[in-house]
Parts: sequence; C-alpha cells; structure tokens
Amino acid sequence: MASLYFYYSAMNAGKTTTLLQAAYNYRERGMEPFLLAPQFDNRFAEGNAEQAWIASRIGLKSPAAAFNGESDLFALVTQAHQRQPLACVLVDEAQFLSQTQVWALSDVVDQLNIPVLCYGLRTDAFGQPFLGSQTLLAIADHLEEIKTVCDCGRKATMVARLDAEGRAVKAGEQIAIGGNDRYLSLCRKHYKEMVKAIED
Repeated sequence: MASLYFYYSAMNAGKTTTLLQAAYNYRERGMEPFLLAPQFDNRFAEGNAEQAWIASRIGLKSPAAAFNGESDLFALVTQAHQRQPLACVLVDEAQFLSQTQVWALSDVVDQLNIPVLCYGLRTDAFGQPFLGSQTLLAIADHLEEIKTVCDCGRKATMVARLDAEGRAVKAGEQIAIGGNDRYLSLCRKHYKEMVKAIED
C-alpha cells in the first residue's frame, strides 16, 4: 500500500542528498522515480522551463519536472505514469507546495497507489510554517525529521536568513532562494538570541 511521506528539517541536513540517493536506489533496481522541483528555484536551471534541476551541496544532481503554484500535480504525475509506470514520486523543496498540491499528491497515493516522498523545510526564516509543510505535517502518513546541528552542537530546528553583514534578517518575503551564504541553521535558543540581537 502506497503512502505519503514528509521528510523535514532545517537547512543543511541533507534532504536533497537523501532524495537523490532514493532516486538512485529505485533506478538501480530498474524502477522509475518521478522527480519534482519548484520552477522558480533556477539556481541550477539549464534553460528549459519544463525542467528543473535538483542539486545537493555535495555535488549530486538530477533533472526533474518543474512545478509552480498553478501546476496540477495529479495530472502531471498521471501523464508521466501513463508514459512509463512510476515506482514513486520524489518532491524537493516541498515547503513551496500549495495546500491544493499537497492534497493532489495524496490523490496520487490513494488513487494511483504510487508512494510520494516529500522533502522540505518545516518553517521559514521567521519561525513561521510554510503552507506546504503545514499541510504535509497534517495529512502525511509518515513524518520523519532529518537532523542537523547548530554550531553549539544542539539539534538545529530553525533557519535564520542573513544579510550581507551576516546578521539575522527579521522581516521580508517568506521565499528568498539562497544557500549557505544567505541562511544559517540554528537551535531555537541561538536563533532567538540572533534575532534579539537585531532589536538591541
């Protein structure tokens, strides 16, 4: 029986590496995974609007089907499944899914009997839940935290967005694409201290 999975963490925990390893494992056994990634994260794009790239910090990467806020994910997966039977669907940056898209992925599980594995952040840089993650936390069959650590050695559960001087940014757009130069994973204690330093 297929299930909907949500693997969540702070940044730099290896979510994308884990996703790409899962894709490799399926392909090695002759099974076809279907990879999905947000269209607006074009850091690794190669000019095709229909295609995205999933790339990990350790150098692994793979092409993926691109989605945006208007994408009908059930139709997209159904069409791919008709072309070639799919063993699973792997979604990178799942926090950027809409509520409707998360429910559509649950239809992939329940109607097409295809496992869906979503990987993403739980909260944004301001400590607020992403809508996609919030919906996955509510309806996924399986939840699993992928752990990473703060500089102090505690588990990092928060992400701070940094300005050009390396100070925490307290307000702004929820979505701002970036990597290690722009974000820092912290435990809750040090996240609060970093944010409070802005106010002092």
